[in-house]
Amino acid sequence: MPINETLQEALEKLDGAAGEVVLDFSSVRRVDPAALRMMEKLAAAAGEKAVKVVLRGVNIDIYKALTLVKLTPRFSFQ
Repeated sequence: MPINETLQEALEKLDGAAGEVVLDFSSVRRVDPAALRMMEKLAAAAGEKAVKVVLRGVNIDIYKALTLVKLTPRFSFQ
């Protein structure tokens, strides 16, 4: 499933989430600007609902992209 679809699905599931949502990024090699915007929406929605978003298996290139757009503080990493 493309990353944008996965992020959209996670965004929709935040309503029923209790405490924490974990997303596995181990098979994601890169993120495009649309995915970064979706991640920003996900972080904002999670913040409003007091849900922690954990990104598991993020590679260094994605981590750097998230750092550049100042999203790393809004997620937890495993």
